[in-house]
Amino acid sequence: MLDIHHHLLFGLDDGPADIETSVEMALASIADGVTHIACTPHASYDYEYKPEVNSERLAAVRERLDERIELGIGCDFHLSHENIEDAIAHPDKYSINGKGYILVEFPDFSIPPSISDVFFRMQIAGMTIVLTHPERNPTIVTHPEWLREWLRHGCLVQVTAASFSGRFGKSAQRFSDWLLDNNWIHFVATDAHNMTSRPPHLKEAYDYVAARRGIAEAERLFVLNPRAAWDGTPLSEQPDPVALWEDSRIRHIATPGARRGFFARIFGG
Repeated sequence: MLDIHHHLLFGLDDGPADIETSVEMALASIADGVTHIACTPHASYDYEYKPEVNSERLAAVRERLDERIELGIGCDFHLSHENIEDAIAHPDKYSINGKGYILVEFPDFSIPPSISDVFFRMQIAGMTIVLTHPERNPTIVTHPEWLREWLRHGCLVQVTAASFSGRFGKSAQRFSDWLLDNNWIHFVATDAHNMTSRPPHLKEAYDYVAARRGIAEAERLFVLNPRAAWDGTPLSEQPDPVALWEDSRIRHIATPGARRGFFARIFGG
């Protein structure tokens, strides 16, 4: 398995504070069956993205691991004006291994109406947009039709492994299952931050997906698509997203109320 979203590098953001924890997280990933980790520190208002410092930390962790696992670099990209303009000017700077796939994180409670135009500009600059953990975003969970539109226009989706087990609550768990069953997911990754509250556990989610949808689907989400993102190559042919073009089905899924439907059960409506 390849983990394309992992806050492995120490002292850069809200991930590990020291190199010992970074090494412990990497060793846990190896034991879990992970062969490649894209180290993805935040690029946000709170955490400045410094490629030179990132490279130094990456080299230090690599040296301690002695080639027991492949480590690459990317970032957890936040949609500030400064970040967007810098990414468009330097399209390789923030993407996984500088090869085009960029992990984009939405703010929890405010998604600007112009975001589709921003994605278009980033795509024209050569970036492939990977929307991270939409199942954990309250705005997207209540407006899945927005996610549908971004999928229609070429964006990809990454779900957090621990969402399937309920780590981020019932809402995220149920929406993750819905996304999985309707082929709206392209990647599953850990988004690991530490060894306690956000550990790097991927195999449990692989087994869950394999049991629910089959081994071929687990291989697509945990191995084949992440390998393409790692290498910067196009994804192979993907299964058709169910309900992507069906307005009536999206309205049914997204509307709380009658008969205590999907979202009513999530939010207690």
